[in-house]
Amino acid sequence: MARLNEANVVYAKEIIGRYPVATSATIPLLHLAQQQDGYLTNEAIKHVGELVGATSAEVLGTASFYEMFKFEPVGKFLVNICGTMSCALLGSLELIHHAEERLGIRAGSTTPDGMFTLERAECQAACTEAPCLQVNYRYRYRVTPAHLDALFDDLASGRLDREIPAHGTVAKVRQHIPSDRAVGAVAPEDVNGAPVWMPAPAEAPK
Repeated sequence: MARLNEANVVYAKEIIGRYPVATSATIPLLHLAQQQDGYLTNEAIKHVGELVGATSAEVLGTASFYEMFKFEPVGKFLVNICGTMSCALLGSLELIHHAEERLGIRAGSTTPDGMFTLERAECQAACTEAPCLQVNYRYRYRVTPAHLDALFDDLASGRLDREIPAHGTVAKVRQHIPSDRAVGAVAPEDVNGAPVWMPAPAEAPK
């Protein structure tokens, strides 16, 4: 099982430096680990804990709260088809069955070639565009079985690789904040007043 590689350790330390408390960087570092391997390995969870000063249990407790973090290998493309009310009324359950037949797997499984993982998802907050789905958390709206077949073809052929990177990639451009442009975050224990952007309370009328 993989720890963060050397280049990602360098980037992880840069991320940690943006926060006054190292543990605040836990979630960004988990995303970094998942981008490296496509899911969170046990060793990566342990490594993140070492970097931020937390136990493996604390890091796992944080990661397991969020659906986006996976703890087993998934396909290059994670296809989440919404099955909640608006989408269900407009055919998403039939869409899920169509995807199962097309891919030859049941929802919750991965194709033998490691290309696709199919999941039924809860509400994806696009109810006016039902039925909707996400591929590696990139949206597709008002999807029909024909649209889904074309989507699978385009993904398998690599035609959408520039638009939809492999699972785990949150952003294609990494953020870098020069030290002279940082916001100057203050550790919580050093805060002794209201934030500078908060207006002073109005005086009570005399």
